[in-house]
Amino acid sequence: MLTITLLGTAATMPLPERALTAAVAECGGHSLLLDCGEGTQTAARRAGVNLMRADAICLTHYHGDHIFGLPGLLQTLGAQGRTRPLVLLGPEGLLEVWRAVYALTGPLPYAVKPLVCRAGQPVALETLSDGWPAGAALLPVATKHRVRSLGYRLELPRAGRFDPKKARALGVPVTQWRLLQRGQAVPLAERMVQPAEVLGAPRKGLRFVFSGDSAPCPALEQAAHGADLLLCDATYALPEQQEQAAQWGHSTFGQSAALAAKAGAKRLWLVHYSPMITDPEQQLAQAQSVFPAAECGFDGKRITLHYEENEE
Repeated sequence: MLTITLLGTAATMPLPERALTAAVAECGGHSLLLDCGEGTQTAARRAGVNLMRADAICLTHYHGDHIFGLPGLLQTLGAQGRTRPLVLLGPEGLLEVWRAVYALTGPLPYAVKPLVCRAGQPVALETLSDGWPAGAALLPVATKHRVRSLGYRLELPRAGRFDPKKARALGVPVTQWRLLQRGQAVPLAERMVQPAEVLGAPRKGLRFVFSGDSAPCPALEQAAHGADLLLCDATYALPEQQEQAAQWGHSTFGQSAALAAKAGAKRLWLVHYSPMITDPEQQLAQAQSVFPAAECGFDGKRITLHYEENEE
């Protein structure tokens, strides 16, 4: 299963009840922090999210409302006793940003490892921590903003159903079944037993997409194809604001809904509201008329996505 928690849904400036952009994806005691706007730490406290569990911080771009919470968070993790490395992901320009952040934090008691991401080149989450499911990957997606920017698609694949009869027939000890279920080959006599010998066809996994700041674009639509949850830029509420949205590289409620509908996403959460939008729910109909499964995101909103259990 995969738990998604919104920590910040504001754009440009924080409001009393709305921190700047941040979200957390958690699985099996490990997590990814997506963007780190001002107020991320406070929002995490309110939501009961432990950011010490983060294996990586994934930045979509380097505008202040997406990164100004970073220096303080890195210092807090050190003060709380973190020693294991933390990976910092982002588009080109990351190394320069990291040097500026480090100038603010000073030396930390753990290593921060910057990793420049490129669209279409997935990051295997097992390389960050062995606690992620086998095959879990983070795919950077080129988005359409005023600066170079990325969205992220988190994929949790699901292996085929394990067949105990086949494992017993091959003589695989029960103690090694779990390794095969995780997609690892196991030694047996003079050969290796491969997972495909005891697993059925792969089953449907989980797909979560975080757009970051973006106008509608084909790459984001493709990434969101069949997504269990899409978090999408909804900086502007009204259709008459499309020209303004395009000028600044953002989307309206209706544009985000149209993208979710074209992509065949299951759920859409609108995020990254302009300060002009004081009550997003008042304009939700702009999205639901296009995509009925649209919802307004808010700080602390959480969902746990589960694998479909009805597949044979």
